[in-house]
Amino acid sequence: MRPIVFNDKKIDSFLFMELSDLATSLSKKKGLEVEYAFKSYYDPYMTKLYISLFWDNHPPFEKVQGLKSDVFLRSIGSVAQTDYEVVNKLFMLMKNTHLSSFSRQLFMLLEDLRLEELCKRERPGTTRTFMVRRLEYRKYFRSQLTVNAERNNLTDALYNLLYLLLTTDNPLEDVPSLNQDIDRALPFLREEASKCYEANNTYDILVSIRLIVEVLEELLENDMLNTYFFLPDFSVKGEEDTAGPTFDEMKRKSELKNDDIKQKDKSDEDEEDVHEDKLPTWHRESESNNKSFLQFDMEQGTKTDLMGEGVREGEDGDQAMGFVQGESQQTHKNDYSRLEALDVLNDARKEGGSGAEFGRENKFAYPVFVKPEGISGEQKLAYEEYKQFVAPYQKKLKQLIQKTLEHKKILPRNDLPFGRLSRKLIPWFTDENPRVFYKKDNPSIEIDAVFSLLVDCSASMFDKMEQTKYGITLFHEALKSVFVPHEVVGFWEDTNDATSTSQPNYFKTVIEFSSSLRQISGPEILQLEPEEDNRDGYAIRHMTKRLIQRGEKQKFLLVFSDGEPAAMDYEKNGIVDTHQAIMEARKNGLEVINVFLANGEIDEGQVKTIQNMYGKYSILVPDIEELPDVLFPLLKKLLLKSL
Repeated sequence: MRPIVFNDKKIDSFLFMELSDLATSLSKKKGLEVEYAFKSYYDPYMTKLYISLFWDNHPPFEKVQGLKSDVFLRSIGSVAQTDYEVVNKLFMLMKNTHLSSFSRQLFMLLEDLRLEELCKRERPGTTRTFMVRRLEYRKYFRSQLTVNAERNNLTDALYNLLYLLLTTDNPLEDVPSLNQDIDRALPFLREEASKCYEANNTYDILVSIRLIVEVLEELLENDMLNTYFFLPDFSVKGEEDTAGPTFDEMKRKSELKNDDIKQKDKSDEDEEDVHEDKLPTWHRESESNNKSFLQFDMEQGTKTDLMGEGVREGEDGDQAMGFVQGESQQTHKNDYSRLEALDVLNDARKEGGSGAEFGRENKFAYPVFVKPEGISGEQKLAYEEYKQFVAPYQKKLKQLIQKTLEHKKILPRNDLPFGRLSRKLIPWFTDENPRVFYKKDNPSIEIDAVFSLLVDCSASMFDKMEQTKYGITLFHEALKSVFVPHEVVGFWEDTNDATSTSQPNYFKTVIEFSSSLRQISGPEILQLEPEEDNRDGYAIRHMTKRLIQRGEKQKFLLVFSDGEPAAMDYEKNGIVDTHQAIMEARKNGLEVINVFLANGEIDEGQVKTIQNMYGKYSILVPDIEELPDVLFPLLKKLLLKSL
């Protein structure tokens, strides 16, 4: 079942992969990740490059050029040319000014203009892209200047005006008046900000920011309201590891008031622990105000010889701190019977969740393989009805394949150097090496192909699963009749057990390769039911791994689904990950085809999503009841291709 998504914009996976490859190539960082964000920036601590959603609402050409300009700025510029030690100094400056947002965004603007010139010098081919970027941003900032000036947002209006002045090619650029004080300071501000084109490094940008902010602190009362360019506070990430107290800092700083040592006495064993009714919370050791709220103040007491390794492991029934001192006792926490099962589970997780084999987005996913249950009498009877429904299609397809095979078997082979003499003897006189023989006894021909049917068992399939079973039955019976090995696998992710670090994905193989040609096989198909989520890219990679181990010449992977993938931490990049899995499968010689199932009219957004994942290799079925009629020509085409 797909969760609620408020920002349900579809990602163009082809474009996203192109931008990702471009960023990795230009930055020369293999582990670089590319993601969409509200604004564009580069995170050196996470090695992530963010491209801006600002370009989403632009026309196609401007959108692509704008996204590429973000990639150029970050991969060529920010990765290698921005000094993030200087960026941390900027945030120290921001703590001492009420114009912190203005300082941050002006720094980002000037640094981007500096990096833009570096990119154009290093890669002249990027010039056209940056021209489109500048043109679109100038339109945007001109409209923002009008709005902010009318609303008397002076700080935002000044920022908009500075962008227009810094990016203009017109020496007579119209400069609107904001107020008398800002108008007087504007020539200095413009001259100082323009130094970004001559700056040699990030520190030069910081120097200009300091001078500009010093002047504006006296002229502007309020900080910026809007965010035009974004720069996260990296200094916080650098302090995360040292934010808490160290072990040495938590050790006692002062000596105990009394330095006595408890003497061992056998009579101590018989003494009872006696407490007074009154438990005072103040004593001479906590007299000073040191903010020890809800802490143990253990400044006074008697030294003992109790060592740390002498204690037992605490249990649920123990009182707080009650197990620090006492006799050794038996605990129930020495039961290791579950460790073997835990090792098996960990091995399964390692198989499916580690490394890049199954995709970066699936690093916490692991497979759980489920076998079909025993076939009941009701399932056998129900499957006979399914077989009768698809029998006309199956018989027609079988006859077509048999006729094609027979035709190829008796079809003569002409122009051979030996064999039966042909009636066409002209080549004997005209050709230097004449081939005037033919043969009729072709060896028998078999279909050298294998099929894998991957069925989406997500909850959204509840109204399509019954009709889907008819289509799967058609495939199974038709392939079985012409002796083509195949498998049918349902897949889903367990929502209840899925966490951010553990995502079980179930694979239920109802028809296996080894038993697919047996006459009694088939009723297991009826055990496929709608379950929970679907992680398509992960499932496709598993099927690819199975198929590439097969020896057949033609390998087909058919994916029956009803929409885009949806699983734990998978909504954002699920489409891109699925597309990558499909491309990897095709590189390994597999033909991946999607059968998109719907119950009604298919909107343009759904079509675009499917095309982003599967390209042109997708069959759209708007009416699920027409599935057998749609699948028959598909199966016919694929089998004839395998002959």
